[in-house]
Amino acid sequence: MKKAKWYFFLFWFGLMLCLSTNAFSQNQLVSGQIRTLIEGDSTYFNIAFDQYPLHSRTALISFYTERSFIPGWSENQQLTCNALELRHLIQNASFDGLLPEDYHLEGLNSFFEKYFSGIPLTPFELAKVDFLLSDAFILYANHIFGGKVHPEHLHNTWEILQKGNEPKVIEKLYLAVSENNVKKQLFSLQPKFAIYPRMRQSMKKYLELEKLISGKNWQKISPKESIEPLQENELIPSIRKRLQLWKDLKPYPLSSGEENIFDSLMLQGVRTFQERNGLHPDGVLGKATIEALNKSPQELIKQVSVNMERLRWLPDTTVQEFILVNIANYSLDYINKKDTLLHSNAIVGKTYRKTPVFNGTMSYLVFSPTWTVPPTILKNDVIPAVKENPNYLQSKNMRILDFSGKEISPSSINWRTVNGDNFKYMVRQDPGPSNALGRVKFMFPNKHNVYIHDTPSRSLFSKEDRALSSGCIRIERPVDLAKLLLSDQEKWTDDLIKEALSDHKERTVSLTRKIPVIILYLTFWTDSRKKEQVRKDIYERDDELYKLMRKPITNQ
Repeated sequence: MKKAKWYFFLFWFGLMLCLSTNAFSQNQLVSGQIRTLIEGDSTYFNIAFDQYPLHSRTALISFYTERSFIPGWSENQQLTCNALELRHLIQNASFDGLLPEDYHLEGLNSFFEKYFSGIPLTPFELAKVDFLLSDAFILYANHIFGGKVHPEHLHNTWEILQKGNEPKVIEKLYLAVSENNVKKQLFSLQPKFAIYPRMRQSMKKYLELEKLISGKNWQKISPKESIEPLQENELIPSIRKRLQLWKDLKPYPLSSGEENIFDSLMLQGVRTFQERNGLHPDGVLGKATIEALNKSPQELIKQVSVNMERLRWLPDTTVQEFILVNIANYSLDYINKKDTLLHSNAIVGKTYRKTPVFNGTMSYLVFSPTWTVPPTILKNDVIPAVKENPNYLQSKNMRILDFSGKEISPSSINWRTVNGDNFKYMVRQDPGPSNALGRVKFMFPNKHNVYIHDTPSRSLFSKEDRALSSGCIRIERPVDLAKLLLSDQEKWTDDLIKEALSDHKERTVSLTRKIPVIILYLTFWTDSRKKEQVRKDIYERDDELYKLMRKPITNQ
């Protein structure tokens, strides 16, 4: 009996040794193929990946050499759970506004389908899968970290300082395969802004909606004129359904004959929708509201995509205090320790005098500022106005100075021969109620000569479209911003600030710290209540970026 047990033990020991030896030999075969691909000449490598060219060969050589050519995504000729997880993440790259096909999805699918059909992959095929998965991880990680498109490829200006630190993608790849946390390592490279994962969820929602209405025509709603609350209109049922689709209006029962009435419940839904789209929540179904309602899920997918890309370009800031201007939202926010202490409506550059996208550092402010008219405004606005009305300069409290500061009489100039190219003086507006900069300006020196300031034209803040300036940013609450910025200087009491605001000479005040200012362009974001905020693409920048994002990676 003891002898039988001994033979049984020897049998199982031999079987396990055979299996482990076989498994070892199988891994060795795959490792051998990986080594052959890396150490072979480039012709052999290129032929092997001719159909699905790799993008990160140098990084792959480093990765596999350090691993002694051990495969990262298979074991014993079986694809690992890590491999399945990465393929799933690639399939869902569209949630980041990216193209799954950029990350070898087509090539991987052919191998995965063969594998799932029960046909074992050869060591050479497993080696190719390993390369494709590792290359996909590296490329996807780089795109999540810094974007697919480089801002320098855009025709419009994006001058915000990009991330300076390297993403350490190879290190992430090592950790992903060794610690079985592919998703964690990839997503650790996402932008650190809280809105990014919320926007990702919005993208997922829009993609699902697009599938839901796939094959159906997205009907444009076209009323002949504005529809007021309590009015009856045959388009009301379609508008009500559209509001319910976007979750701005909950379904509710209707009595017979009320289907075409713009009722009070629907009015609430319209106002909610208008607020989300940056429109005046007056409840009237006017041109701008109908235009926003007509945006399809596909159009919104495009909008989310480009704005997620813009977030990937931004540096991951850890500063506690900064000023954020969103051009497309006509707004300024002063943020301190993650709390928004001030939100102000803003006026930005006209479509032909666009406010640039850049970042700077605010170091001082000026109470009761003078305004030196910029050359473009001098040429296009002031000189023509003086030619038409000789009293224009006096009515605007403006003086002509030479570049030494000496005042020049307007009557000494032959205005008939003057133009923007030969005018050899500067025009300066003195402090006062009509000064174009208002009572205070906030300075963050930059090559664009753009700054934040007050304005005497207060009525403009009530307009829906506030792309009205010559490039600078006018804000509705400049005094409140000044008080917040000077709150750490005891000298600057409310009374002293009030006095400085109404002075007849400039008073420059240095801040005790330098405050980062970020001027960006976001036409979509998802707020802290998980509400999608949609804005008009006032500078028509979204299309250009989206086209670049849709190009196959090999064409960039």
